[in-house]
Amino acid sequence: MSVVRIVLFAGRDYPFLADLVDSGEAVVVDEPAHIVETIKQHPIAFVIFDIAHRHFSESLVNRIYRKVPEAEFWLLSNRPDHYLPEYLVDAVIPPEIRPEDFKTKINTCSRIRGKLAEYGMVGKSANLKQVAQIIEQIAPTDVSTLIIGPSGTGKELIAHALHSESRRRGKPFVAFNCGALTETLLESELFGYEKGAFTGAAGRREGIFKRADGGTVFLDEIADTSPALQVKLLRVLEEGTFYRVGGGELVRTDIRVVAATNRELLDSIAEGKFREDLYFRLGAMRINLARLSERPSDIIPLVHHFFLKETGTVRGISRGAMEKLILYGWPGNVRQLRNFVSRMTVLPQTGEISESMVIQFIEEQGYVERHLPVATGKLPQEAEFQLIYQALLSLGQEVRMLRELMVKNLPSVDAPFVTGEPEPEPGAATATVEEMEETLIRRTLDNVGGNRREAARRLGIGERTLYRKLKKYGDT
Repeated sequence: MSVVRIVLFAGRDYPFLADLVDSGEAVVVDEPAHIVETIKQHPIAFVIFDIAHRHFSESLVNRIYRKVPEAEFWLLSNRPDHYLPEYLVDAVIPPEIRPEDFKTKINTCSRIRGKLAEYGMVGKSANLKQVAQIIEQIAPTDVSTLIIGPSGTGKELIAHALHSESRRRGKPFVAFNCGALTETLLESELFGYEKGAFTGAAGRREGIFKRADGGTVFLDEIADTSPALQVKLLRVLEEGTFYRVGGGELVRTDIRVVAATNRELLDSIAEGKFREDLYFRLGAMRINLARLSERPSDIIPLVHHFFLKETGTVRGISRGAMEKLILYGWPGNVRQLRNFVSRMTVLPQTGEISESMVIQFIEEQGYVERHLPVATGKLPQEAEFQLIYQALLSLGQEVRMLRELMVKNLPSVDAPFVTGEPEPEPGAATATVEEMEETLIRRTLDNVGGNRREAARRLGIGERTLYRKLKKYGDT
């Protein structure tokens, strides 16, 4: 018997889903309560909303999202400007999508989700999915890899995945933080030493590069190594040989090196602190892991994951609490988010996590800007841009909902409602919101010299969303 993994919220059946409905893998529901019931009974992986449905609303999507944030949330629409927060929408598909194209999209997404679970990586952001695809492609090779990302984002987890998916999986995996020791101790740990090499060296000791022979060595904070040590690291990478400290015997090793850094090494190269040849040798493949605040769709799935890991159950989260968690800047990234969950597990379990609990946690982190309603981890000007932008989007949604409500409840044409005021042209309110949005976007672009990536970051939206909106406003 097939397990239901796809639920479509729609007022009618669609051809693209027919075969999956017949096989029992998908169901179509017409009432919000039926979605909740289906989620309780089945391990749903995809929730698809027809935005044309009479009961479709952001409130409904939020309600379902808080129950299964790890599921994929897709919209059935021909309109890209859905105006829902990005963390609520993983994809938009047209109602007329062909069954074979839909199945391909579902299967591709399911495969990537499976890889993320296999690698122990929790989330569903575009960045995390891209990382999983890169791991899948390069893990079977021996190519050196450089992982770039802020502290606390999970760079070692990526290194583990590269090792576990490689031919070296049965051999040692050794992780080492290059910034934790002085240069002398670091060299001794990596290369080993001979008896008498220094005071206290009572005998020969093999270093990490030899002990990990046949396996993988993960060098975290590689930027903290000195240029002198970098020369020796380059030799290990290129020739697989080195000398122990105080020794003259050439030692051979067969290892794969995965390195990581939380800073841009090109800046260190320009400052003369990092060797360019080592950079290009280490960075044969680069994996960029975004900070947590840049992948908001990973935040609530991670909260659920950590609760399950620490308590065996998932604690409910109010909508206000969820929005505060997503808006916060998380300067400590995933590590800080886990600390938040740990704190929630030791507090009295009095229902769901409230907005006040999240605010108290954020205030105690020391990152509160007094003039903002929530700490964001951004500069005041950037945070202001993001809050204004979100307010505009929210206003646009409210204006549309109000217009729909008015149209639905207006008297018939036979009994016109006379106000004495001229009737506004259809779409006038929405056009005003769009003009405000366009002005904000263009002003932000001007402030950053036309850099669209930086503009998207300041506005608190994804680059794809920015490009889509610019296209709507006549830019290419």
